[in-house]
Amino acid sequence: QVQLVESGGGLVQAGGSLRLACAASGRTFTRYTMGWFRQAPGKEREFVAAISWRGSSTYYADSVKGRFTISGDNVKNTVYLQMNSLKPEDTAVYYCAAKPNFGDANLYATYDYWGQGTQVTVSS
Repeated sequence: QVQLVESGGGLVQAGGSLRLACAASGRTFTRYTMGWFRQAPGKEREFVAAISWRGSSTYYADSVKGRFTISGDNVKNTVYLQMNSLKPEDTAVYYCAAKPNFGDANLYATYDYWGQGTQVTVSS
């Protein structure tokens, strides 16, 4: 059974930073792609960033490029999302997800495993 557990969400003022973590267990993720998605109230789930497990490839949504950084720690089986220069429009529940390949990394329907989500709220 694969488990993904997110942490690090919270309330922050605009311009501030947060770091989300996603701890993975139950499988060796050496060939997996890990992604971050978010969903704001009344909106569809949208892609944020993805990383191949070895870290050789990363992919970002245009809306977060230059502000967010995705990284991974293979020893801890944990993926991070460093979020800087946060904006009120970044407010959402952030989800971690995993899949066994990097193709279509921005499409949430291609991911097999999901975490429970962590709330990020950015105040203006």
